[in-house]
Amino acid sequence: MNLKYFWVLAILLSTPLLNAQNLNGKIVSEVNQEPLNGAHILANNGSATYSDVNGDFELKTTRENVILTISFMGYKTIQHQVEVNNEPIFITMQESPITINGVMVTGNIKIDPVLTLETNDYVKKIVQPRNVADLFNDVNGFSLIKRGNYAIDPSFRATQYEQLNVQFDGGTKAMNACPNRMDPITTHVIPEEIEKIEIIKGPYTVRYGATFGGIVNMVTQKPTAEDFGLHGSVNTGYESNGGSLVSMARLQQATEKYDIVGNVGFRDFGNYEDGDGVEIPSSFRSLDYGIKAGYNFSSQQRLQAHWRQSYGRDVLHAGLPMDTDEDNSSILSLDYKLKGLTGLVENIDAKIYYSYVDHIMSNKERPSFMMTDALSEIDATTAGGKLEFKLKPTEKMALYTGLDYLAIARDGNRVRLVKRNAMGPLATPVQFIDKVWQDSYINDLGVFVESKYPLTSKTMATVGLRYDNVTSEIKDPEADFAAMYPDLDKRTEHNFSGTASIKYVLSNQFIMEVAYGRGVRSANMIERVINHFTVGQDSYEYIGNPNLDAEVNNQFEVGFKGNLPISENGLDKFNYSTSFYYSLYENYIVAVIDETQPRKFMPMNEPRYSKVFRNLDEAYKTGFEIMAGVDFWNHLNFTTELSYVYAKNNDLNESLPLVPPLTTRFKLGYEKEKFWINANYTITSKQEDIALSFGEQVTPGYEVMDLRFGIIPVKNITLGLAVLNVFDKTYNNHLNFAFNNQAAFGTFPINDPGRNLTAFAQFKF
Repeated sequence: MNLKYFWVLAILLSTPLLNAQNLNGKIVSEVNQEPLNGAHILANNGSATYSDVNGDFELKTTRENVILTISFMGYKTIQHQVEVNNEPIFITMQESPITINGVMVTGNIKIDPVLTLETNDYVKKIVQPRNVADLFNDVNGFSLIKRGNYAIDPSFRATQYEQLNVQFDGGTKAMNACPNRMDPITTHVIPEEIEKIEIIKGPYTVRYGATFGGIVNMVTQKPTAEDFGLHGSVNTGYESNGGSLVSMARLQQATEKYDIVGNVGFRDFGNYEDGDGVEIPSSFRSLDYGIKAGYNFSSQQRLQAHWRQSYGRDVLHAGLPMDTDEDNSSILSLDYKLKGLTGLVENIDAKIYYSYVDHIMSNKERPSFMMTDALSEIDATTAGGKLEFKLKPTEKMALYTGLDYLAIARDGNRVRLVKRNAMGPLATPVQFIDKVWQDSYINDLGVFVESKYPLTSKTMATVGLRYDNVTSEIKDPEADFAAMYPDLDKRTEHNFSGTASIKYVLSNQFIMEVAYGRGVRSANMIERVINHFTVGQDSYEYIGNPNLDAEVNNQFEVGFKGNLPISENGLDKFNYSTSFYYSLYENYIVAVIDETQPRKFMPMNEPRYSKVFRNLDEAYKTGFEIMAGVDFWNHLNFTTELSYVYAKNNDLNESLPLVPPLTTRFKLGYEKEKFWINANYTITSKQEDIALSFGEQVTPGYEVMDLRFGIIPVKNITLGLAVLNVFDKTYNNHLNFAFNNQAAFGTFPINDPGRNLTAFAQFKF
């Protein structure tokens, strides 16, 4: 070969190498000039890297002009054009906190509450949620307590009901009127209205009310700057199993100065069939609407009002002794925020809210109607508010302090018309009136202080203290209840709770959190005042105890989360998160059989005795959640999730009630901007560690496969299809209630739906 051609070829091949240079730079926060460790830098030629602990990075490139895309969690993603030379570049990034009022997660990984998770992507779930609780169905650590299709409660780590602090938009609450929880808080808002769900996994903050086992905050949608002008959407969906229809419309007008959003939703669900083709009585209809309006006095000051109403009709509850004829709720909230002040006070947040629930239930569709015509008309009022100040006593410290108030009042009666007894039909039916709530109230005034202080540039310490003054009273006690508790009077409790935690943020690739929380919960109204009503999973009558001590959860937890890049461009990566916790309970509240209290209604029926709520001396809980996943080939992802809870009632030498079994999930997905498909395979283990005193039964394990597919065929239109329970399995979750007062059904738990085909469509404008 001629050498001159060889040298020409060598020079041509080496030209890119000669031009290749190292692009050096530093990335810092605009606020305090702190280096950002783990910021992702992507060049338009495909090369990528991460900044180190000093914010420095180095990138090899062959172009004269390079466009860099820099992203970091909690900051605005930016593009930066640079000319390749030997001079290092200096890039500042602006924080981009989530701007929705009253939420807990700010979008800044350093100052967010510890041990949190955030979930929801309603459109890509495809299926039609029956109520908001359905949005928790595939969230690691969560289970659902079902009494049918409508009255669904979320359970997290075997804590449920008032043990979970469930709220909307950072504080708004609506308490159920029905003692059987036919109308939990999750039934009083449109699921499609929820933008995301924030979860704090334990009593690790004192700023959002008394918290025993964790906080669930459901954040409703609010327009952003990208939504200025007139916009809206229309959703519709269908499910084959039950012939169910869902529809929802949303309309909004937004400007820099004001925004107003209105939505309306309608649901019509039929009775579904389980995997064996058995029809489960679970139909219902509901109509919901809401209006939210906000006014921005300036970029630092906002006032927002939110009004919503919900109407449930003809709701069948397979696992409860009665059905809902009507359930009507109204919720009004008002939020005010002032931020960016100078001096000691930096931000002021204020909220007030009021909710009213009117509930009517009967047994007209039940076998017991032949003997007794029962009709209950009951109501619940919830009112409260919060005033919080963010103080800056020093340059580094943030101090949150304020007070909140929660007032719950319930009343109403059950009217029974006894038409026949054991001897046969009565010549004249006899009427009885039973006091359901005995005209009772519980008020909670809380005062709190919580500080955040950076121990180092990567370590944030949080310490909080809270005091709750809880007053309660039964104003119209039933005669037998007053005889059982002769010293009934207005009662005041003094509860102290607190938390201490440390968060270590090496980068957005590794976070470690260690926390302790002392959560205190006074007894709820069912545990205090219920009088011979069947409110559990079994057939026992339950009796409240107004003298119960507040239960205490001393919870310890350690968690890790992060990701590891597994390709040069940084798009392929290994994601992981873990949480390990232990809870030591004091005065845990359970109902135990009391042979001194015979059954009051139908006294010849079994069981002959009632259950009375008591405090336990010794109980504990421990468990974990683990997630590991891989993003690969740009658009594919595979995730494995495990959750496990073990809880022990040492006083009765059995498990605590409503403890879910080991659950394992495998998720495989392919996702692009206009097309996505995913498969979820859930393995639920057998649960034989049960609470016999609660009426629980051993639940066999089961496996369920769900497939979902979505596409945006043209701009603004989304279509989706799903096949749920692909293999038509017959199964029931351990937390499902058992059939109660149902013809042709025994006392075994309600089965979940068999195979279900769903279709979803959304149009946005």
